[in-house]
Amino acid sequence: MAHIAYVRVSTAEQNEARQIEALKKHDIDKWFTEKVSGKNMNRPQLEAMLDYIREGDTSLYPRLQPPCPQYQRPPCYRGTACNKKVHLVSNKENLDTSTPNGKLMLTMIAAINEFERENLLERQREGIAIAKAAGKFKGGQVKRIDDKTFCAAYDRYQHRELNKTQLAAELKISRPTLDKMLKDRGLS
Repeated sequence: MAHIAYVRVSTAEQNEARQIEALKKHDIDKWFTEKVSGKNMNRPQLEAMLDYIREGDTSLYPRLQPPCPQYQRPPCYRGTACNKKVHLVSNKENLDTSTPNGKLMLTMIAAINEFERENLLERQREGIAIAKAAGKFKGGQVKRIDDKTFCAAYDRYQHRELNKTQLAAELKISRPTLDKMLKDRGLS
């Protein structure tokens, strides 16, 4: 039964030393640390930790926080780790899921987080409906490019004078908009 720690800071300028120091009292066997924004869904060290942990291990965190938006619950309660029967320990909240009280607290925290998320989405939908009714919200605007401009730029792309990024820049649109536009026109 190993003690495995996951520590994340948001930017390269931030220092994870404070979080590491707080977890040292737990006699950590393996550390997973990364410097990645909370918005970033790509978390190589988190995925590595989830692959590494085994049944009976304890996963330690400096504080409870969803590692990224896709995880509504702490990582040890995602499918992989939950199936492995991994315990979660969070320093700041003094939470340990190897105890009945810890399991109850984690379940309550997850339920409150889900409730808050649903309330936020409901308020957002209501606000959009009010703005639409007032004519103030129109959603994403469709980019219009005249055929002559598009055909000339696309011809240069076909002759490999431009790559897709350069084509998008010349048309003054983003790459995803260009990809959608090409798909809508049956082009590649």
